[in-house]
Amino acid sequence: MVIEWLKFQVSPESRDIFIQLDNEIWTPVLAEFPGFLGKEVWISPNIPQEVTLIIRWETREQWKAIPQTLLEETEQKFAQRMQDHPYEMIEVREYQVRKFPNS
Repeated sequence: MVIEWLKFQVSPESRDIFIQLDNEIWTPVLAEFPGFLGKEVWISPNIPQEVTLIIRWETREQWKAIPQTLLEETEQKFAQRMQDHPYEMIEVREYQVRKFPNS
C-alpha cells in the first residue's frame, strides 16, 4: 500500500468548507480509479489552520495512472468553489506501507 499525504493551510473559519468541498469534488474523482482504498481527513486541535489528507492506494502505479489533465481539471473546479476561502498546499509526502509477519 502507498500513502499520499497532503497538508494544506486554510483559515480556521474556512476549514469546514475546505473539507466539505474536498469530499464533494476530489473524493469521487479519486474513487473512480482502480487502487483507491480510501481517504482520511486529519485535523489537529492544536493547529486549526492545517488540514492533512491521507489517501491510501493499493499501488503507486495505480495512483500515478490518474491522467494529469483530470487532476488539473479537478483542481480548477475545487479552486473555483474555494475562491472566497484561500488555501495553500504546504507539504506533499509519499509513504510505502511495509508489513512484516509476526515473530
